[in-house]
Amino acid sequence: MAVSTDMVRTWRGPRAVVRGLLAQGVREDRALVYLMAGLVIVFVSRLPALQREAVLEGGVFQRDATYAFFGLVILAPLIFYVLAEMGRLLARLAGLKPSSYQGRLALFWAWLAASPASLLYGLLVGFNGVNEPGTQVVGALWLAAVFWFWVQGLREAGQGT
Repeated sequence: MAVSTDMVRTWRGPRAVVRGLLAQGVREDRALVYLMAGLVIVFVSRLPALQREAVLEGGVFQRDATYAFFGLVILAPLIFYVLAEMGRLLARLAGLKPSSYQGRLALFWAWLAASPASLLYGLLVGFNGVNEPGTQVVGALWLAAVFWFWVQGLREAGQGT
C-alpha cells in the first residue's frame, strides 16, 4: 500500500500497519526513509513558527530555518537511533522480544505516521503562538500519538518473534 494510506490506517489500527511493514522483511533503507520523511515534515511544520518569530521578535528567518533544518535532519536521526534502542530494551524488560530493527521501525514509523499532526501544530504556533491552550492541546495530542503508535508498534514487533 501507499505510505500515505498506511499513515491514515495507523491512526485507526497501528498494530496492523506495523505487522504489514514487518512482513516486508528487514529493510533498513526503508526504515531510514520513514524517519527522514517524518523529520522533513516536522521541519516544514516549524516554518510558520520561525516566520512568526522573525516578524514579531526580530529574528532572522533564513538563519533560524537553517538551524532547524540542521537540527532536525542532520542531528535528530542520531538521537532517534538511541531512543529506538532504549525503547527496545524497555520492551524487553516488559517481556517482549523485538529485534533492534523492529524497535527502530516501530519508532520511525510512529514518527512518520503522527507527523501530519505536527503540521497542524506548526500552523497553530505560527498563528497563535506556543502559549495558547489550543496550540498546547494539539501539541500534546501529537506527542501522545507518537508515543501510542510507538508502543503499539513495539508490542506488535515483540509478539511476532
